[in-house]
Amino acid sequence: MSTTYVLVTIFAAAFVAFSAVAVFFHFEFVVEPLAQYGVPRSWWPWLGTAKAAGALGLVAGLFVPWLGVAAGIGLVLYFAGAEITVLRARAYAHIPAPLLYLAPVVASLALV
Repeated sequence: MSTTYVLVTIFAAAFVAFSAVAVFFHFEFVVEPLAQYGVPRSWWPWLGTAKAAGALGLVAGLFVPWLGVAAGIGLVLYFAGAEITVLRARAYAHIPAPLLYLAPVVASLALV
């Protein structure tokens, strides 16, 4: 296991975990766009839980590699869905937001 892989994975997990916390605690910069995109408020806890589980899975993947790969794939699908949601809402100025979270996850997967 390379140092680069460990550092990128920890960064990706921390970044995704921050995003989960932002949903759980209704940080305005996260939940305001969700409301604008038409994401039902009842989904927010589930979305935060999915991100938190993905972050934990990435960290667990440092010890159980297949678990990290599964978590990474799940997060890629999650943020791809987020990108589709942004595009469907025609919120073109927000296109980079999901990509910022997706990039370190993809980098972590590429380094496995």
